[in-house]
Amino acid sequence: MIYLNGSFVPIEDARVSVLDRGFIFGDGVYEVIPVYSHIPFRLVEHLRRLQKSLDGIQLKNPHTDTEWKKLIEQIIASNEGEDQSLYLHITRGVAPRNHAFPKEVVPTIFIMSSPLIVASKELIITGVSAITANDNRWSRCDIKAISLLPNVLLRQMASDSGATETLLLRDGFLSEGSASSIFIVKNNILLVPPKSNFTLPGITYDVVLELAVKYQMPYEITEISENDLHSSDEILLASSTKEIMPITFLDGKKVGSGKPGEVFAQLYQLYQDFKISIMRRESI
Repeated sequence: MIYLNGSFVPIEDARVSVLDRGFIFGDGVYEVIPVYSHIPFRLVEHLRRLQKSLDGIQLKNPHTDTEWKKLIEQIIASNEGEDQSLYLHITRGVAPRNHAFPKEVVPTIFIMSSPLIVASKELIITGVSAITANDNRWSRCDIKAISLLPNVLLRQMASDSGATETLLLRDGFLSEGSASSIFIVKNNILLVPPKSNFTLPGITYDVVLELAVKYQMPYEITEISENDLHSSDEILLASSTKEIMPITFLDGKKVGSGKPGEVFAQLYQLYQDFKISIMRRESI
């Protein structure tokens, strides 16, 4: 079951006009929210980021936070599985094709649920591979826009190479992955790329920093050069659906020992404990 413009319907019955500006221009934003044991994870933070994305494209939020929460609860209850991945999609709506914003148009609102598939135990033990590429996306990557063709092409480069992710370099410095935040470890210090208009403000990025502060893990928010990336002891990938994963091969070469490192192991366990504590608190 999905939600589309005021109705809950089976996904195969959902219909959107070919004149929807999301279809014509990619004029819209989205959000992805993991759900554990029927409870959306960091929902306040996800809705806050959704609001910033809407502000970034000058589109009024069609719902209050309370209304969003009610819709999300209904979608979760309407779909099987305790752990789900929610996808929220908002476009400017249906209007004759014209680049300028239409007046008095009703936004298109779409919410669906998919099974939440996190990293397998095998991948946590072995790690994954990644490649690097030039970050050729636009300059407003802080907006979670539905126009994701550059990300799709960059991610396909990884797929064609048998890798999991493409790490993006802009002017010789790491920005992020094609669909993830990236951290590195050098000399037991967690190095974190600063937030900017060239990176998406990751929810899991924030969780990792919160854990580093709380448990007094050495970290530094700093620009990470291409040389730093390739000479790092560990590389960590983070996203709402993948949580935290170790990258053990980059561009065909070992990262550090070629196995997940100690900083990853510590952060991974802290993240799992944090997730459980949040779910327990929310369920009370």
